[in-house]
Amino acid sequence: MMELDNIECISSSDGMDDDEGAAHQHPHPFLKLHHGGSGNACGGVGGGGVPAPVISPVTSVHELLECPVCTNSMYPPIHQCHNGHTLCSTCKSRVHNRCPTCRQELGDIRCLALEKVAESLELPCKYFSLGCPEIFPYYSKLKHEALCNFRPYNCPYAGSECSVVGDIPFLVAHLRDYHKVDMHTGCTFNHRYVKSNPREVENATWMLTVFHCFGQYFCLHFEAFQLGMAPVYMAFLRFMGDENEARNYSYSLEVGANDRKLTWEGTPRSIRDSHRKVRDSHDGLIIQRNIALFFSGGDRKELKLRVTGRIWKEQPNPDAGVCIPNLCS
Repeated sequence: MMELDNIECISSSDGMDDDEGAAHQHPHPFLKLHHGGSGNACGGVGGGGVPAPVISPVTSVHELLECPVCTNSMYPPIHQCHNGHTLCSTCKSRVHNRCPTCRQELGDIRCLALEKVAESLELPCKYFSLGCPEIFPYYSKLKHEALCNFRPYNCPYAGSECSVVGDIPFLVAHLRDYHKVDMHTGCTFNHRYVKSNPREVENATWMLTVFHCFGQYFCLHFEAFQLGMAPVYMAFLRFMGDENEARNYSYSLEVGANDRKLTWEGTPRSIRDSHRKVRDSHDGLIIQRNIALFFSGGDRKELKLRVTGRIWKEQPNPDAGVCIPNLCS
């Protein structure tokens, strides 16, 4: 494995003000469906038709629209058995056409009334407790939630298939305490990567370091992998936030020796994009092994690679209408 030494992270207070917008919660009480008399919620078929589920005044519509098998919200077609028990179309195939509640045969009965009720609802985004204030029609809510800016982030650690999700402060603590990732403050970095046998190239992450600057967190990745048949090393930066915020920052990477150098400059990718997606798109500084060994000097039998770089924030220039960099010195 790689040994790491001589890490220098130079911090500066210039341009480092935190923009901490408070996330306000907007609880919206779910609508209640009140039931008077013996009316059906799920429409029966003719005189001795299918009985509807009994709906108490305190049962929320949201609960009625929850599939009893997978507990996800149900979307058309919503199915029901002859006794009025409902479930989603995905689970209908899983239960082999048997009602999971009463074990009766399901058939092909649609709960059209419940589908109509759902169509009339407006509900808060399921991430409202994380700060999303939006309210959507029931059938539009799912599409929004897939792209909601308040949805949790996946853990950006690439050395294992970590399934942890959460907001940025939670993930920063998780990376520090669970994955034991190095944390540094500052917007410049100077890392030296050493590997005794550079010819052993595996698809494995070598290094992840988290930097805190401009009130934001950035993940610096360095790894070795096979690009086709050629072994390469790659360094790239990811922003711990959404893509729109990531566009406000730029970074540069440089590696070299013997009066030669390779440089890379770009915009960090959001951690919404997986580590593998960024790596496979080659969006970073890629160093072929023979060049890396040339930079290492000596007999080229040991990798000794120094990667330097910096992060800056693009500041709008109100006079020229263009962005100018705000640099950390």
